Amino acid sequence: MITQRSIDIQDVINAHPVSRFQGLVIALCFLVVAIDGFDTAAVGFIAPALRAEWGVTPAQLAPLFGAGLFGLMVGAFVFGPLADKWGRKPVLVATTAFFGAATVASAFAPDIEWLVGLRFVTGIGLGGAMPAAITLTSEFCPERKRSSLVTLMFCGFTIGSAAAGLAASHIVAAYGWQGLLVLGGVLPLLLVPVLWVLLPESPRYLALREAPSARIAAVLRRIAPGEALEDARFTGVRRPQGSPMLQLFKDGLATGTLLIWTTFFMSLLVFYLLSSWLPLLITTAGFSLRHASLMAATLATGGTVGAILIGRLMDRFDPHRVLAASYLLAGGFVMLLGSATAQPWLLVFAIFGAGFGVAGAQVGVNALAAAYYPTASRATGVSWANAVGRTGSVLGSMVGGVLLSMGWDLATVFTVAALPAFLAGAAMLAKGAARKPVPAAALPVAAE
Repeated sequence: MITQRSIDIQDVINAHPVSRFQGLVIALCFLVVAIDGFDTAAVGFIAPALRAEWGVTPAQLAPLFGAGLFGLMVGAFVFGPLADKWGRKPVLVATTAFFGAATVASAFAPDIEWLVGLRFVTGIGLGGAMPAAITLTSEFCPERKRSSLVTLMFCGFTIGSAAAGLAASHIVAAYGWQGLLVLGGVLPLLLVPVLWVLLPESPRYLALREAPSARIAAVLRRIAPGEALEDARFTGVRRPQGSPMLQLFKDGLATGTLLIWTTFFMSLLVFYLLSSWLPLLITTAGFSLRHASLMAATLATGGTVGAILIGRLMDRFDPHRVLAASYLLAGGFVMLLGSATAQPWLLVFAIFGAGFGVAGAQVGVNALAAAYYPTASRATGVSWANAVGRTGSVLGSMVGGVLLSMGWDLATVFTVAALPAFLAGAAMLAKGAARKPVPAAALPVAAE
């Protein structure tokens, strides 16, 4: 009787340097998330043009911001469990095509009501694509570099957001707000066939679904060409017990899940309050639309720099303390925004610092969530955390209009806006102090 060798998939990934093949996976997910960031941020940059062309008020713009973000929440809730059921690749490809087509359609909206509805539909696709990209990237990364690589990939979102500002400063003036949306829709549609041809499925997901061992070995061989993988039984992936949603609260995961959700909610609340309303606030302070777009894009630039640094620190130190410190720093910079509008250099510095702390830490907490959950529920865990966070983003995008309508001075407005960042930091400290999840025994998964 021949004994079949058992090989742990994560051990294979951990034992080898990051390959070009893994780099390709990260790069493709980076492009998806970059376009996601572009399309998500675009509505904030077209808001001044919509106000000028259609005569809409800040109160009328609030549902526009909220509709897209509400769609993001719905998409994250729906597509996370589907990615755990159908696979990371098909969900990522389908949602990318979906939000691309919806963004192009948004460019032809005849009035604000139609645009609100189409932004909701666009958000559904955006909400499904991002968690699938995070999950897929995480499952191709060695554990020693997971936070760094996931945050590097997720920098695509902040780079895409910044690119939306840069593009808006040229395209909106030349072609109107419609031109920015057309660009944001065509780019993902062009990427879809590339993803279908080049993007692999996660080997951990394949093992979970008991795919043929030859198919799993073919993926792993591109990571570790010299590894002997013939006639192996692949292990290290626990069979799911119950639905992926219920698994988020089993095996000691419940406390961490609730604290991750709290962090996502508070983090995205303050980030979308800033990203949605900064261009309008800056133009109200007397700057031109071009300068407002460029200055607001500094928020995403700071987030990119912050994400890279925070990801590296998370791999070296306690990630909870790193993230808590980032949110506390962000809260200080958000408060500074209230007194910086009179001095352009100080305003840019404060925007950059707020982006560094809030957007950078938000990227890091996505990496933390991906590492926290097991394969069977990872896509659901990441996407539902994002979905709960989207409720905060909907609130943040709409509360800006409320704060502005209350007649408070900017110093008071931004002091209130800083509170969620401080609460996110506290939640990360609490999660770090909480009891670690009880590791369930890794049951071998046959891949015949």
